[in-house]
Amino acid sequence: MTGLVKGLNIIEAFSTERKPLTIASAARATNISRASARRCLLTLLHMGYVVQVGSAFHPTPRLLRLGDAYYENASLPQLAQMHLVNARDRLRESVSLAVLDDYEVVFVARAEAEKIVSTVAQLGRRLMGYCSATGRVLLADLSDEELNVYLGTLEPKALTRHTITDKAKLREVIVQARADRMAIADEELEEGMVSMAVPVTDVAGHTVAAMSVSASRARISAERMKSELAPVLREYADALSRNL
Repeated sequence: MTGLVKGLNIIEAFSTERKPLTIASAARATNISRASARRCLLTLLHMGYVVQVGSAFHPTPRLLRLGDAYYENASLPQLAQMHLVNARDRLRESVSLAVLDDYEVVFVARAEAEKIVSTVAQLGRRLMGYCSATGRVLLADLSDEELNVYLGTLEPKALTRHTITDKAKLREVIVQARADRMAIADEELEEGMVSMAVPVTDVAGHTVAAMSVSASRARISAERMKSELAPVLREYADALSRNL
């Protein structure tokens, strides 16, 4: 098993060093002897995980199989749950993760706080995107053309007396969410509730999900939510983004 540990450390070194490895550089990067590094590299060469060009060893696409073994069995909700729980414990409010499906918000993961004040963000629940903070963050990733198509077919309805239904104003707040990388909906989805969402992005910078927090308007204002809760929510959304 010691040999396995050394071999795995060398595989990881290809990522940390970000360049081909020689026997000497592999030994330095993993703090093992040159003889051990040579044996590990030759074994990886034999198995097809690396190729040798002169004195340097280069990783091959076969290494991607090691990552596939994890990601094929780890869905976005599973990857997110620990971050949602940690964010909930810091914020002491329920924290959710949602994705966009046919312009609707679908909640796929959630860490519930003890004080449950709303059932809007339950797992599997679908919401219209235009009137929620989560939806606006997800819609903000649309191109201008896609956003025009969405708004062109939209028939917004007022869910509360605060819901924005004017299409020009909706476009404005969605574009603002794109610039701010954050959105807040103040009693637009449900009377007495304020929510905030930030994007979770993939390696290319595209929004793949939104992490959100919701709370009673009597307990916290939209202004306080933005100033006090947003930095913590961003911290965990960014941490999840680095896992994707």
